[in-house]
Amino acid sequence: MVDYSGYKFITFAKAGRTMTVTFNRPEALNAMTAAMHEETSRLFYDLGMDHDLDVVILTGAGKAFSAGGDIAGMKEMYEDTAKFDLGIMEAKKVIFGILDCDKVLICKMNGDAVGLGATIALFCDIIFAADHARIGDPHVRVGLAAGDGGAIIWPQAIGYARAKEYLLTGDLITATDAAAMGLINYAVPAAELDARVDAFAKKIGAGAMKSIKYTKSTINIGLKQLAHTMMDTCMAYEALTNRTEDHLEAINAFSEKRKPVFTGR
Repeated sequence: MVDYSGYKFITFAKAGRTMTVTFNRPEALNAMTAAMHEETSRLFYDLGMDHDLDVVILTGAGKAFSAGGDIAGMKEMYEDTAKFDLGIMEAKKVIFGILDCDKVLICKMNGDAVGLGATIALFCDIIFAADHARIGDPHVRVGLAAGDGGAIIWPQAIGYARAKEYLLTGDLITATDAAAMGLINYAVPAAELDARVDAFAKKIGAGAMKSIKYTKSTINIGLKQLAHTMMDTCMAYEALTNRTEDHLEAINAFSEKRKPVFTGR
């Protein structure tokens, strides 16, 4: 049995062979601090080793699924590149952990999923979103390359032309539009989200789980190959942009509550 007691920013609630996993930093829209990022880097390995589980529902506490990177943490990583290097190792573990986890991962996108939050949501197997939620990867808006997996999964979901549009602008997409273009599975009224996800979890959980898990693992082979060929480059480019003047300008602008003025440096 896996011990989840060491998690501070993620909560766990088990019902039968289904586990609801909740990012639990609602006061900050579940943005990833360094400690929360470290927890997420081992989360999917622990879930994968929990042989009492078949289905995982991943959601966020409060108004958001996850707002992605924490601005204070970005400043720390700009000032101390060793912290960014640690983040690179953890980011790779997040993606590879999701892809290696044999449980059926259902994203219950209760609110906005942004940056790394969007990446985690999109790497799940099935994505249900409240219709008021938005999803997007605005790395470029803070002067960073989209390195933590977005450049891998977005083109696979909606094709290269649309993926480039959203990754190069950082624009957010409504859940309804995301469902229409095939980025996520369903956008549903917020009041119906829990019931829709629970019904789907029960449907999957009542199936022939070995065949379901093996089918998922087979489908993921192509994604795993792609991730292993791209993640080092993705993170290397993000590391390069972590040292740029534009990234520092974005951090300062956020702190000063103004629009950044980028110079391309």
